[in-house]
Amino acid sequence: MLKMVGVETFYGKIKALHGVSLGVEKGQLVCILGANGAGKTTILKTICGITEPEYGTIHFNDEQIDHKDPEEIIKMGISHVPENRRIFPELTVNENLLMGGFLIKDKDLFAERFEKVTAHFPVLSKRSSQQAGTLSGGEQQMLAIARALMLEPQLLLLDEPSLGLSPKLVQEIFTIIQDLHQAGVTILLVEQNVNQALKIADYGYVLTSGKIFLSGTYDELYEEEKVREMYLGEGKYVRRARLWRS
Repeated sequence: MLKMVGVETFYGKIKALHGVSLGVEKGQLVCILGANGAGKTTILKTICGITEPEYGTIHFNDEQIDHKDPEEIIKMGISHVPENRRIFPELTVNENLLMGGFLIKDKDLFAERFEKVTAHFPVLSKRSSQQAGTLSGGEQQMLAIARALMLEPQLLLLDEPSLGLSPKLVQEIFTIIQDLHQAGVTILLVEQNVNQALKIADYGYVLTSGKIFLSGTYDELYEEEKVREMYLGEGKYVRRARLWRS
């Protein structure tokens, strides 16, 4: 479905991505892992057209998209939930969802999508007339994901959905992501929470300094000592902890 080959993206003269290549198949949940400043967010911005790559190609459903405008990419079926949610705080929950479905012209289709999305997030129905900025952090994250789902995307890009949330809310958000995946939504997830992300992902890429230096399934990445030391807090002589898939 999505294929990036040799992508290099710059901010001015600074190279943020160094020949990044990755793929996402239909129905997969793929995660990109790495520390702050590794280039994870830049990958998502480059896919959805906010930032153009200097070199390399990006194909979505066999069509090249690396120099298309963001609006064209959205229409092709890619929705992006940015880091820090970026909801419209002065608008109500319903108005935020209206903004998410801005491309839907058919009223019946809009109503159908609205009902489907709020079924995933029943708390949003209860808060429909509440200003989005007064929601809790977890509710705001749910709203950001719901807004992106209004267009029923073929590919959902999620940027650090657990950022700034309490452990309980982190677990709730990851359960929602897993439920969406099981419902057939294809997801590319950017996360610092390696433990949680690897538990629910089909495949993962580990990014450092704008380069992918490891990739594999949950078991393959967990076998890598570098991953355990850098991201799971397990040194060479620390006994391996057993992680269970939820």
